[in-house]
Amino acid sequence: MAVLRAVIQFYTHNPKTGFSGMQTASESNRPWQVFFLVAIGVFMSTLDSSIVNVALPAILKDFNTSLAMTEWVVMIYLLTITCFLLTFGRLGDMLGRKRIYATGLLVFTLASMLCAMAPNVQMLIGARLLQGLGSAMIMACTPALLVDAFPDSQRGRVLGLNGAVVACGLTAGPAIGGFLLSLGSWRLIFYVNIPIGLLATILVMMTLRESGPQSRINAFDWQGTLLAALSLGLLLMALTHGYDWGFNSLPFITVLILSLLCMALFILTEKKKKDPLLDISLFHKRHFALPALCGLLLFCSLFFMVFLMPFYLMLFAGYSSSLTGKMLMIPFAFLLIFSPLAGSLSDRMGSRLLCTTGLFIMACGMTMLSGLNASHGVWDIAWRMALVGIGTSIFVSPNSAAVMGGVPAAHRGSGGAVLASARNLGMVLGVALAGAIFHFIFDSRSGGASLAELSKNDMTIFIEAFGMAMGTGAAIAFFTMIPSWLRGSGK
Repeated sequence: MAVLRAVIQFYTHNPKTGFSGMQTASESNRPWQVFFLVAIGVFMSTLDSSIVNVALPAILKDFNTSLAMTEWVVMIYLLTITCFLLTFGRLGDMLGRKRIYATGLLVFTLASMLCAMAPNVQMLIGARLLQGLGSAMIMACTPALLVDAFPDSQRGRVLGLNGAVVACGLTAGPAIGGFLLSLGSWRLIFYVNIPIGLLATILVMMTLRESGPQSRINAFDWQGTLLAALSLGLLLMALTHGYDWGFNSLPFITVLILSLLCMALFILTEKKKKDPLLDISLFHKRHFALPALCGLLLFCSLFFMVFLMPFYLMLFAGYSSSLTGKMLMIPFAFLLIFSPLAGSLSDRMGSRLLCTTGLFIMACGMTMLSGLNASHGVWDIAWRMALVGIGTSIFVSPNSAAVMGGVPAAHRGSGGAVLASARNLGMVLGVALAGAIFHFIFDSRSGGASLAELSKNDMTIFIEAFGMAMGTGAAIAFFTMIPSWLRGSGK
């Protein structure tokens, strides 16, 4: 009953006053309590973006379905998150960030239960969509919650620690997924979320104080929400299926044009709105716009490596899946180690030098990866991947701090949503471009042969396509140094 009363009070109390008897922020030094509760949600939501991949073969076999249908178990989650980040970021600014965050935890947990109990693949995909909505609520509010809780002098440090939690979730996903699969059914990867999610939801509702809404709920921009979801969803669909459809095909061109039209309508609509979903004027400020652009481009470049390296390691180098998995953990391990340190440094010296240096180191690592060939062994590959990870870790935390420092307090939810949206779009764009460049060169040189049909003697075709694609990723990182430096010297 005490828990039920807390739930009812959470959704009906005055956000400006908090729970009865609760200390104010000035009376209770609790920023690390906020970080701990936020970290639980961040870890679960990022874990579920990678843990499911290892279970796809088991899901395919269990439901006796097609590979294309099974892929939607992963895709629908990522699409839903990206499409609704802006929506929940704005709702967090209006209704209260902790309220939206707690709702996200609850939705994510209930959706995990539905995933675990799904009787067919269609129900599983629907439950994953709901899980994506919960994850979008969590991710959209996380940066604002942390920036609200910590003083400005610790902004970079705490966002760096948050980046480390993200790296932990991404890195641990395949390992935890493999362990749970070894214990039994793939359904365990969803059941494990339920007790953790319920406990986190209760703790958030009973212990955290709401910062209070900034504007009226009846001013919410539903038109902007629809246009934003359509433009992002159509763009992601075009990027994801571009190579399969053909980049000069009618379906690709149609979907891309529709996406651009929705985006143009969204911008025009937001400029006229009194209370827009996204304040377009934020992008007139280079301290906000340029770091957001740099974040998109960095993750685009990074995912050239994330997408291409498994093919190089397994098909060209002939490594086992176990060794390949360990190799792919290298850059994320450095992200886990160095992100908090880079964040602390940015609190003292600002973001421009750190971000530009990180991009340079990353670009050098990508360039060296593009020159790999049969003479390079495990350690030759490992230190090159480590360079990419070090450069990324030096960039991410200071850049996140710059984005969040470039928005007014009333729009921190929207700022955090832009940050996460840029990251997700960059990932999808990187995979799409890497795949398109690799296949274009590979197909033109191999005469239409598939990767599986190539003999060891023909692997020069593979390494040529790999080198050109990775070189393009490096070029993107080098180019990103320009807007990174132009952001200015402010923190």
